[in-house]
Amino acid sequence: MLDYFGFEFKIKKSRQTKLGDYRYTPKTKKHTITINNDLNQFSFLVTFLHEVAHLVTFNAHGRKAAPHGQEWKDNFKKIATPVLNESVFPAPVLLALTNYFKNPKAASCSDPILYNVLKKFDGPSDLIPLSKIPVGQSFEFNEKVYKKLEKKRTRSLCMEERSARRYLISEVAQVMLIED
Repeated sequence: MLDYFGFEFKIKKSRQTKLGDYRYTPKTKKHTITINNDLNQFSFLVTFLHEVAHLVTFNAHGRKAAPHGQEWKDNFKKIATPVLNESVFPAPVLLALTNYFKNPKAASCSDPILYNVLKKFDGPSDLIPLSKIPVGQSFEFNEKVYKKLEKKRTRSLCMEERSARRYLISEVAQVMLIED
């Protein structure tokens, strides 16, 4: 695949806002895929396939295709199909992926079921998903302290305690509980 598409592949330090990235640089005509270095083996593979689907979609449609539109979804499914089996993924991950691929979202962490199944394969951590924090409780996220004010559908309205600014934070965000 690397030889066929001629892309540069980089492993990056953990980024808070994304698990991976695909970029095309028109000036150099170079494709680059990056993946975070802290992903477990199953999250890494799903993220890699996600980014390769962007590359395949770009090669076929250029900038005419939406980043996570139907062309990308079709390519993602096609690329992932050969590895969707129990010799690659454990049964719980395979089941979550099978459901996820009915209509893939822009990120695996946008699907709470898939995200939580994949997180089970991470190493030990003091972090927990925001969904486990009760309303009114304080927590640390990205080196700032917040209070959970209200749960919405897939996010929570939270107040950064120092500035009193309000933010919507994903319920799957990994946070550290602050004990009272």
